[in-house]
Amino acid sequence: MKTRKIGLALSALLASGTLLAACGSNNATDTKKGNDKNSFSVAMVTDIGGIDDRSFNQSTWEGLQKFGKDNGLSKGNGGYDYLQSASESDYNTNLNSLIRRNFDLVFAVGFNLHDSVVEVAKQQKDAKIAIIDSVVEGQNNVASIMFRANEASYLAGAAAALQSKTGKIGFIGGMKSEIIDGFEAGYVAGAKAANPKIKVDVQYAGSFGDAAKGQAIAKSMYDSGDDIIFHAAGGTGNGLFTEAKERKKKDPKADVWVIGVDRDQYDEGKVDDKTNVTLTSVLKRVDIAAEDVSKQTKDGKFPGGKTITFGLKDNGVDLADSRGAITPETQKKIDDYKQKIINGDIKVPEKPGK
Repeated sequence: MKTRKIGLALSALLASGTLLAACGSNNATDTKKGNDKNSFSVAMVTDIGGIDDRSFNQSTWEGLQKFGKDNGLSKGNGGYDYLQSASESDYNTNLNSLIRRNFDLVFAVGFNLHDSVVEVAKQQKDAKIAIIDSVVEGQNNVASIMFRANEASYLAGAAAALQSKTGKIGFIGGMKSEIIDGFEAGYVAGAKAANPKIKVDVQYAGSFGDAAKGQAIAKSMYDSGDDIIFHAAGGTGNGLFTEAKERKKKDPKADVWVIGVDRDQYDEGKVDDKTNVTLTSVLKRVDIAAEDVSKQTKDGKFPGGKTITFGLKDNGVDLADSRGAITPETQKKIDDYKQKIINGDIKVPEKPGK
């Protein structure tokens, strides 16, 4: 009986030792994983324009994809991912969902998510959120990313005014806001600087996800004589491209052009192998901004509570390569305007009528 008790005690001791060793091993693994920079994960919530809006959301996603691949991450939990918002009511839900899935950094794409970011950031104090195209003040767990899109829009307006053959150009905005005001203000100011007699039609669709509305507005503008139209309307702008391409297919000599937004939208303007209706695009390098803030956060330098602004001076905004659609004479004048903006000789307005 005594021998049996000693044996049981020894077995219990060995089992206890094995269990402790196992626990110690798991703790070591967890600690190592916590210190492993490759465990960093990042995700984004789109606005209602969707991930394939050929604009802001898509550009942000391209930046996160590049960051993920450069750092050996896979799509999904623990890597990089996105959630698409079908309506504004999805914003809070999607932000909270990604935070619960333990993503280290969550991007909110677009100023329409501002209120949701403020609310979620107050509730989820340990979360790290970066909002694009809006400023959230007083929250140290939110980084705000802004762009001087009015500067690049000024160049687009100058290009449109100098290239227009009818003396009439157009602007289609998604929804009225301070951000879109900047696009409009810069575009009109640049156009007027290049040609004081130019006429600029301005219309708003009231949505960033209504391509049909965008096409209807574009049709009205082209019908009235506008030959170049710039859009800052997200997915709504897809309708502008559709209308311009349809007109070009019906009449190859039709003088209709589109100026894209946020990313190089040259591919969206392709009619056939020889024809394209994209004059140029106003670039907001959201992909670079998303990648840059992701790197900072991964390196333990999350810019929480700060506003980071990208402009012409630091290549955060610009005009896309026109691929020959803009004449050398016009390009020279655009380059002159650009340098004057960078030097501070031209102050580009941020609001219409200023």
